[in-house]
Amino acid sequence: MSKKEDMQDTDLSQYSKSATAKIHDYEQFVGKAMVDNLRLLADRLKGKVIQNINSTAVGGGVAEILIRMIPLLHELGVDARWDVIKGGEQFFEVTKKIHNLLHGRLDPIGKHDFDIFMQTSAVNIREIDTYGDIMFIHDPQPIALIKKRALKKSSKWIWRCHVDVSKPDPEVWSFLKKFIVKYDASVFSAPNFSQRLPIPQMLISPSIDPLSDKNIELPQKAIDMVLKKYNIHKDKPIITQISRFDYLKDPVGVIQAYRLVKKYIDCQLILAGGTATDDPESMKVLEEVKTSAAQDKDIHILLLPSGSNIEINALQRASDVVIQKSLKEGFGLTVTEALWKGKPVVASAVGGIPLQIKHKYSGMLCHTIEGAAFAIKQLLNSPEYAKQLGSNAREHVRLNFLLTRHIKDYLLLFLSLYHQNDIINL
Repeated sequence: MSKKEDMQDTDLSQYSKSATAKIHDYEQFVGKAMVDNLRLLADRLKGKVIQNINSTAVGGGVAEILIRMIPLLHELGVDARWDVIKGGEQFFEVTKKIHNLLHGRLDPIGKHDFDIFMQTSAVNIREIDTYGDIMFIHDPQPIALIKKRALKKSSKWIWRCHVDVSKPDPEVWSFLKKFIVKYDASVFSAPNFSQRLPIPQMLISPSIDPLSDKNIELPQKAIDMVLKKYNIHKDKPIITQISRFDYLKDPVGVIQAYRLVKKYIDCQLILAGGTATDDPESMKVLEEVKTSAAQDKDIHILLLPSGSNIEINALQRASDVVIQKSLKEGFGLTVTEALWKGKPVVASAVGGIPLQIKHKYSGMLCHTIEGAAFAIKQLLNSPEYAKQLGSNAREHVRLNFLLTRHIKDYLLLFLSLYHQNDIINL
């Protein structure tokens, strides 16, 4: 084999198609009428600037969605932009606490933490130019930017909450609510995620992009290349969880479930994921996962660098069962990705996962480690049943959780802030 041929056999970039995706390419999934509808809605937003602000440009579902959505909005003629706040290690340690406490986890937090949050917020309030006609603020980290709305009174402000705040810590929620009530509207991912608020609340589920590197169809050769890259052999069933190394994703619980399954079925486990710049806790979790794995040669722990989308895609496609055993969850887009690939999925009945999985129809829901293990065993022992679940799952995602539907919902939301009568007549 020549050197050039050898390089081609190891270069995964040859399978990347995401840079060429155009809005008309989505017609194959959702039909021409949907894309035409997007053009109609976008035309009514001409002259308006949509400014998205969040806490990180890489890692996490928010950044992934914006990376894919912004270029498509531009193609539709919408002037959508994206800015990222600044923050140091202490700030992101505090916002991680806030994230955990919003999910009901008991992390200690006090006045000093809130002071750090406000000190960094003051810097961002001073340095970030809030120029948008529609200010779209994502999650708690940049929430205090609402203090700048007086500088452009004609602008509309939306707070987009991507996490489940159904049972938040009262002190943290009270702190955030002082900012939230100053917004024109709020957006949540599921009906049970929100709290009672004096401002309008919208339900908009997140989405995946079927043409992104994480979700495009891959030839078997690409899948085999990734397995070889990480020294994974397809000689026994593969169970996989793709997620950040985060306590709320319960990777140690996944290992415990795998060990219960392994008593009856010789299998292997892949725990693969990365870190986010606004999550300083992830490396500590990763070390605990390695300790729990205890040199088991059938547990593959993969710390994937940012941009490993083809690798994630291939690992999911190589899997016999995909698991997501979160203790708490936002929407759970890693679940959506696996469902789109037609994979049988076992996932905790938390957050937005039950919106995606109808138990025993489009996947299996679980509540405990033992329940997860039982479901995995059932799927591994019943391949035809597993295949049918996967087929049902893919269609459910096609109808409800693709990027085009997400864009439509956002366009309608933006228009509703300016053109109430137009929305009623659409």
